[in-house]
Amino acid sequence: MKIISSIKGAGYTCLELVVMAAFTSFFFTLPLNSLYASLILLFFGGYMVRSVLIIYTAIIYVRHKFNHSPVDGNGCMLMRDNVISRIYRNYFPVQLIKTAELPPNKNYIIASFPHGILGTGICINMAFDISVWLKLFPKVRPKVGTLNQHFVTPFLRHFLRCWGLISVSKESLMYFLTKSNDPKHSDNRDGFTSNAVAILVGGAQEALDSHPGQYILTLKSRKGFVKMAVRTGSAIVPSISFGEVDIFQQVANPPGSKLRNFQIAVKKQTGIAPLIPLGRDIFHYPFGVVPYRRPIVQVIGAPIDVVKNANPDAAYVDELHGKVMKALEELFEEHKAKYLPNASNTQLIIN
Repeated sequence: MKIISSIKGAGYTCLELVVMAAFTSFFFTLPLNSLYASLILLFFGGYMVRSVLIIYTAIIYVRHKFNHSPVDGNGCMLMRDNVISRIYRNYFPVQLIKTAELPPNKNYIIASFPHGILGTGICINMAFDISVWLKLFPKVRPKVGTLNQHFVTPFLRHFLRCWGLISVSKESLMYFLTKSNDPKHSDNRDGFTSNAVAILVGGAQEALDSHPGQYILTLKSRKGFVKMAVRTGSAIVPSISFGEVDIFQQVANPPGSKLRNFQIAVKKQTGIAPLIPLGRDIFHYPFGVVPYRRPIVQVIGAPIDVVKNANPDAAYVDELHGKVMKALEELFEEHKAKYLPNASNTQLIIN
């Protein structure tokens, strides 16, 4: 019986590794592969293929420009709650910890830190496998904001929309964060009355600082999410994903180095930082694109309520921004001993 149990356990581990390798490779390369596929069809496809591609691209561009590619409701649940996504979750594993209620009578901005290489914890909990979220926060729809340009890229936009990702543009956020919370409103026929939009506030800049054991946040100059919260009356919810920075190593890129300067230059032009992550492979060699098997625990803090104002006052924005920084520091200190192996020597740094 012990031998059979061991074989089953090993088989499941192999399955996890295969799923993780396939999913991570797919996710890493999806933006570029979508672009390459479009270019190949454009230059090497026949007249009919080229015509369809051009018309299709024009349609999605115009539709996104006018309606911001919204995904109302919870989108395609087949893509957001399935066996593959649960295997993906269990590989690390990824947990979601609730510390306070999120009443479904208002909308929320989940201010998520740190970005890490891929924002894996937040994406699993609020995009790829939302079953745990829906149990902890009933009637609150989880959504994750990502780069606006992804939604005008052929093929890529459809995958993102199926996973419930939305554009992080001002117009898109306004659309979702001003949705009615009235149970009788036609937008809430699915039984949900609230939208919670996760924003990885530190973005690509924070990703550049992602190294194992280092919690370096890019926040001091990031106040746009606070202004958006005030304009829409959405509560701000601080969130920290412990272990997010540990699943990948990254080629050394200290500030001022040639690599870091190159990455910053590319980021300014494209909005995307060309990271060089180092993981493992499925045969246990110490290199590859598969993330290391390290626990990720996303802790959701208590909401910070705001007073709605279409024209946010600078002093009020600074006040709220200070509350967010303080809440993140307190959340980190309160929970790090539970979820970090070297907690006493790990500090939260806010840049």
